[in-house]
Amino acid sequence: MTFAMDQAPAKHGTATLFARTVLRWRWLILIIVLAIVATAAGGLARLKPENDARIWFGPDNPQLLALESLENTYNKIDNVYIAIAPADGDVFTRETLSVIHAITALAWQIPYANRVDSITNFQHTEADGDDLYVGDLVPDPADLTDAELARVRSIALSNTLLVNRLLSPSGHATGISANIVRPAKDPDESRVITRHVHAMLEPFRSQHPDIQFHVTGGVPFDAGFGDATADDLSTFIPIMFAVLAMTMALLLRSILGMLATMLVIGLSTTFAMGVAGWLGIGLNPATGIAPTIILTLAVADSVHILVAVFQGLAQGLSRDDAIVRSLELNLQPVGITSATTAIGFLSMNFSDAPPFHDLGNTVAIGVLAAWLFSVTFLPALTSMLPLASRIGRKQQVRSVMEKLAGFVVRRQRLLLITTSMAAIAALSGLPRIELNDSFLEYLNPRYPVRQATTFVQENLTGMDAIEYSVPAAGPGGISDPDYLHKLDEFAHWLRGQPGVVHVNVFTDILKRLNRNLHGDDPGWYRLPDNRELAAQYLLLYEMSVPYGLDLNNRINIDKSATRVTAILRNQTTRSMRALDERAREWLKTNAPSHMFAYGAGLSIMFAHVSETNINSMLTGSILALVLISILLIVALRSPRFGLLSLIPNLGPALMAFGLWGYTVGQVGLASAVLIALTLGIVVDDTVHFISKYLRARRERSLTPVTAIHYAFGAVGTAMWVTTLVLVAGFGTLALSGYKVNADMGLLTSITIVLALLLDFLLLPPLLMYMERGADDSAGRT
Repeated sequence: MTFAMDQAPAKHGTATLFARTVLRWRWLILIIVLAIVATAAGGLARLKPENDARIWFGPDNPQLLALESLENTYNKIDNVYIAIAPADGDVFTRETLSVIHAITALAWQIPYANRVDSITNFQHTEADGDDLYVGDLVPDPADLTDAELARVRSIALSNTLLVNRLLSPSGHATGISANIVRPAKDPDESRVITRHVHAMLEPFRSQHPDIQFHVTGGVPFDAGFGDATADDLSTFIPIMFAVLAMTMALLLRSILGMLATMLVIGLSTTFAMGVAGWLGIGLNPATGIAPTIILTLAVADSVHILVAVFQGLAQGLSRDDAIVRSLELNLQPVGITSATTAIGFLSMNFSDAPPFHDLGNTVAIGVLAAWLFSVTFLPALTSMLPLASRIGRKQQVRSVMEKLAGFVVRRQRLLLITTSMAAIAALSGLPRIELNDSFLEYLNPRYPVRQATTFVQENLTGMDAIEYSVPAAGPGGISDPDYLHKLDEFAHWLRGQPGVVHVNVFTDILKRLNRNLHGDDPGWYRLPDNRELAAQYLLLYEMSVPYGLDLNNRINIDKSATRVTAILRNQTTRSMRALDERAREWLKTNAPSHMFAYGAGLSIMFAHVSETNINSMLTGSILALVLISILLIVALRSPRFGLLSLIPNLGPALMAFGLWGYTVGQVGLASAVLIALTLGIVVDDTVHFISKYLRARRERSLTPVTAIHYAFGAVGTAMWVTTLVLVAGFGTLALSGYKVNADMGLLTSITIVLALLLDFLLLPPLLMYMERGADDSAGRT
């Protein structure tokens, strides 16, 4: 059973008038579009890199506000961490300590460094008669005797302030931490700092090949995100152009058709990114994939229009008549799908992460530009090209679609049951999903900073930290014995929690000073019981340490609060949230009310961002769903068909999550925007299929069964072509060095494949079931 397209263009109708207007003013349209894109392209130079992890948090984010309050009280939480591991497994040798000593001195010259800590400049305290000695643990490594080396080793490995922070428990690896206070004036600061550090280490690497050097920390991680963004832009765009060009050439069997399509998507992408630049949107790991997404989505409109043009040519229409007929068939559905896709991406503005706002807005601009250029520039250009149709191939492809239509019609009840059961089975995987993530795994292991981070976590310390600024009763209150004892109890409790490898707390220094000032008697390693004595110890210590190594990073100015830092190793966002909840509960239950504190820091911020994004995007996705539903009902002129379309539109994303629950089990930041991202995209095939079905029912008075055959023949080829292109595009994102993009690309690809299967195997049986008994009547509303 076959159905040819209508042989001649209609004489009336908005689409017909629009098409003939485009053809009449073809040259003017080409000039106007090129001028508009050229103007927008001026904004490309304004796209600046954003290499700061904090861009993921809005100005009113409570965790960001807590972090800024902490940093305003103490110091900036930004660092470069250099891990050093000698091949002989012993850092306490003259050679290795000399290297550490030299790098520590040079690290003060790292741009914007205001503090450097290592085992060589660690401020060791000990009794000197009745006085207190405070000085570098290793002032001159080259002159150390064997006995002095053994003494340094003993002191360092027994110090709680060093072990599992700057020194491994076995002494086989050590670290140098440089605190960085970036002015945030240059968007490329993190990469400049990181390059400086690597250049600084290069002579040591060549002179000491038996020593490993690894560079990580907050600043190098930001630089790594910048590298990932640059890689995505420089790699995926050429790859996508090549993939799309080959795919279009093979599927359209027309070099000119392929070139016309590539020009349209190139203009759409250039326009969108240029406008983004004019709007002040920066380049970050999220917006860095916008060109790839736009390239992918922009193909769909052109494919539907060109496939219909080639079908018209194959049936003997003239080139202009084939173009007019294509726009008559596709102007409305292409417009609907572009609008729904734009709505889906615009709903990303509900996200709690600003980069997703920028991604959604940029892609929405690109999608609307692609629609406009596809229905104006593409027909105008196509009308000037010597296009020819491969009739044999068209008939072959149409035959395949007819066979598929026949199979679906014959097996409609079986398909309705089996496809529904398969969907339910996939959806049952949803309860298996855990909202979990790891910020330190956002970068692909191919990046050196990720490799360095793995080494540090396996050999030295953790890279996640939760900070608590614990208030005392008032100014000077940190010397109160009750406060100190309760603070020490809190630190002891934290040390016993799973995943906590180190706790940095002021009371450890006080206990050490109390022991020192009692002749280094181990029995006095405890907190002083006298407030005045504790205050004197603190004053004596601060007067003895050199500039830059004081306690300003642990104690606030009026000495009314101190900072407790819990360092964690190999923890997920879920476990960090749980630890912070337990810590707050401990403070509520066991400490005075004025000592209560919330956890802060980048780690706890990212621990919450996935959860807050899910909650915020729920509103956005619901609103997008409502708007798309209304649009479909109005466009299809049928509440029944509009609501029916939601099944193959919303189902694929939920099924993808269900399959993800079976196979992976954990979702993170990428999951927050998946439904919003895919909802508008998967509408494409559904709208095209239903619109062709309704056209057959209403305009040609075909029965539901024959209307299904008509829809498969009219749009089936374009549906699987666009699906193939979309999967190729989003599948490419799965190779991104940024895990959020990789997960988003993979989940979206799975969703798009499921959408095609539902549109081919579930939607037609649903349409026939809904219109059962209507074989002899026209399509009803």
